Amino acid sequence: MLNIVLYQPEIPANTGNIGRTCVATNTRLHLIEPLGFRLSEKEIRRAGMDYWDHLDLHRYINFEEFQQKNPEAKIWMATTKAKSVYSEVQYAPNDYIMFGKESAGIPEEILIDYPKTCIRIPMMDTIRSLNLSNSVSIVLYEALRQQNFGGMQTQGKLHTLEWKEE
Repeated sequence: MLNIVLYQPEIPANTGNIGRTCVATNTRLHLIEPLGFRLSEKEIRRAGMDYWDHLDLHRYINFEEFQQKNPEAKIWMATTKAKSVYSEVQYAPNDYIMFGKESAGIPEEILIDYPKTCIRIPMMDTIRSLNLSNSVSIVLYEALRQQNFGGMQTQGKLHTLEWKEE
């Protein structure tokens, strides 16, 4: 099972959307405090809809506690400062993909210890960063694609009609 790690997220709607994406993809969500909101806020519930109760959620007081409780974790650090592109690395089924807070990203004091696993999403230099929930979706779905979307439904059905044969 893949793992998404949010370092000090600040916007409840982003975390709610990410939680919903984690439920849809059978991915664990790890939150490193302090959070910029309470998990009981209505914005997080609204964004996560009724899926939030199905979320495999883990909370940590700080990054050090996260490291202590996940000592063998291979952590991909999503940052605009990285040299490697997210789609050029190989993700393993139990990897962790970490994203920083909306206003500042992952602190350089943490990044410095992970030079080989820092990844970035390419974008024009006229923008500082993408929305956090969009970034999580982009990288997570690449990791899932590399694993052939194991166990996920890959074909849909129409509700009332049948697809026409080609």
